Amino acid sequence: MSASISASSRPSGPTPVGSFAGFKTYLTKDILSGFLVFLIALPLCLAISKASGCPPIAGIFTAIMGGILAPFLSNSELTIKGPAAGMIPIVAGTVAAFTPALAGGMTEQEAMMIGYKCMLAVGVVAGVIQILFGALRLGKYAEFFPVAAVHGMLAAIGVIIMSKQVHVMLLGKSIKAHHPHGEAFELLGRIPESVSNINQSAAIIGLGVLAILFIRPLIKLKIVQVIPGPVWAMLYAIPMSFYLKLDTAYLLNLDADMTKGFHQPDFARVFTSTGFGWIIMFALIGSLESLLSAKAVDLLDPWQRRANLSRDLLATGLANTMVAMIGGLPMISEIVRSKANIQNGAHTRWSNFWHGTFLLVMVASIPLYLNKIPLPALAGLLVYTGWNLATQDIRHMWEIGKGQLVVFLTTLAVTLGTDLLIGVGAGIVIKIILHVVAAKVGIGNLFRATSHLEQHGEVIVLKVEKAAIFSNWLGLRGRLLTLSEHKRVTVDLSETSFVDHSVIKKLQEMAQDWRLENRELLVTGLDKHKPVSNHPEAARLKMA
Repeated sequence: MSASISASSRPSGPTPVGSFAGFKTYLTKDILSGFLVFLIALPLCLAISKASGCPPIAGIFTAIMGGILAPFLSNSELTIKGPAAGMIPIVAGTVAAFTPALAGGMTEQEAMMIGYKCMLAVGVVAGVIQILFGALRLGKYAEFFPVAAVHGMLAAIGVIIMSKQVHVMLLGKSIKAHHPHGEAFELLGRIPESVSNINQSAAIIGLGVLAILFIRPLIKLKIVQVIPGPVWAMLYAIPMSFYLKLDTAYLLNLDADMTKGFHQPDFARVFTSTGFGWIIMFALIGSLESLLSAKAVDLLDPWQRRANLSRDLLATGLANTMVAMIGGLPMISEIVRSKANIQNGAHTRWSNFWHGTFLLVMVASIPLYLNKIPLPALAGLLVYTGWNLATQDIRHMWEIGKGQLVVFLTTLAVTLGTDLLIGVGAGIVIKIILHVVAAKVGIGNLFRATSHLEQHGEVIVLKVEKAAIFSNWLGLRGRLLTLSEHKRVTVDLSETSFVDHSVIKKLQEMAQDWRLENRELLVTGLDKHKPVSNHPEAARLKMA
């Protein structure tokens, strides 16, 4: 890494103008992309709501609010905001924590409604905290978390989703398949039970949906690729449910009057030790997921526009507070729908607006048609989503280095055995131990980077000493940001004994951002370091 890192090439022509100025110019492209994203979002929002133990309409409320309100609070151009599979364990856990034991003739549905309303109150308070995070410009602290630990957390979320939804997909008779309870390891161990008591009609639909989603990417026909996978899944599942005469208990249950889906939060039991724990989970994990997704979408933007992450977090908090007041799930910047938005040719944030508008029109006008969607089909969608979350980064972590894989697997295992915050904390601790033991990083250098500035003609050089690692990256980043008046800056790592994967990756991203500002960030001094693997983002140890 001895030269500047090139940015992704941009399409020819001027960069699209966002906000209201771009409405008329890119109307056709943004409406088309918004419509295609709406087709993806509709079944996913319903699936996420059901998996979270909430009324199906709750996820639709969130996507509508994320589409119609959030684009004009944030300056992110191509990000789609809405409910995300990554928040299912937190939302479902909150609902379960506040759902009272059945007593006095109370039905399970009535008990879960109490838990759901308490979850809404948790969402309101967490949204206010996110507003404070954004106002205090704390978005930068997402940079602290090591890449491997974050990917391990997402993989664990994928396993948790699969462990629950596979039972709904099969609708095993001897398990409460609509709302399977238990930890991930326990639920995975009960898969044979659901298989042995399988509902044949449900399995044909659920497994068929799963097969379609896995096979579709392998078929190169244009018509197959143009139509989103979830749409193909519904085109199969709905007619099949009629053919198999699937019991109506296994179909989606939406009220024809959308306004009956509005519910107010119940704050009565939220300000307790249990409530505070879930509030922290909502605010921290939701903020981290949203910021990382928004940053990833920025890197995919064909015109390489950049969102103000603190403003984006402020927008997310405001939208979350408002949607929780009417009965919606928490929203984040959603990476899958955002990638689809980009691939479908969106130019500005109006595509997000149109996606929300199409959802509003659909649910307000023909909700009865949605009731024909089979629950096993929605579960199949989530099993596929969980599989992608759980598996997509394992090989990548191995290629970057065995240490990254250890952090990844530790975070994955601890998260499955405890919860998300403890899992990420365990990943961070393991990462620090590896740095101290294997890379010989000094204790005093763990959280404080050692560096100084030198002037070489017109070039400013930031010489970094000792180690450059994830836990002291914020200091290095802050120092580089103070050099905003300089057109050319060199980061000299020749005096470092160790540079970890997170810093390598973040320097690459920063170099790309600087190039968009007609500035140059050079990274030099790694010619005497040995990478721990052949991957270009691998950590580097200085050779003796």
